Amino acid sequence: MSSSDQSAPFIPLNIAVLTVSDTRSLADDKSGTTLADRLTAAGHRLAARDIVTDDTDAIRTKLRMWIADPGVDVVITTGGTGFTGRDVTPEALEPIFEKRMDGFSEVFHRISYDKIGTSTIQSRATAGVAGATFIFCLPGSPGACRDGWDGILAQQLDYRTRPCNFVEIMPRLDEHLKRGKAK
Repeated sequence: MSSSDQSAPFIPLNIAVLTVSDTRSLADDKSGTTLADRLTAAGHRLAARDIVTDDTDAIRTKLRMWIADPGVDVVITTGGTGFTGRDVTPEALEPIFEKRMDGFSEVFHRISYDKIGTSTIQSRATAGVAGATFIFCLPGSPGACRDGWDGILAQQLDYRTRPCNFVEIMPRLDEHLKRGKAK
């Protein structure tokens, strides 16, 4: 079980939130608001927030822009992880991943199962790393965003979490790229 080393400093990250939806606007985007509120309450900075339609090219364009931005450390998407014809977030993002994070999906589904039972299989939550940027894809419900943030991301994006966390490895994410974003 992980613990928190309160003697270690908190290191705020720059986190961008992307809602993938054909029907939402910033005014009624409860899932994006849930993530933005939770990450800022934790002490991180909301680097950017946007909404794109369920369109592979639109999703990839926004993600690539944020990956290239040295002011974005993490991207969290919400929406488009189901099975309907318009749900294309995993198809849009997984080809961009340099490394997949299979454990994220597994832990997300374990947490989700405890809340909604077998309905968790209707989500294709996924995560990976690209261009020294962590990318997490959550379902488009506020409950799923709470579960993903509270159950996984709040700890793994906190440098004080032991025995390990994502923040401590950020400086080494781009060793193969030699571009220095994660300094």
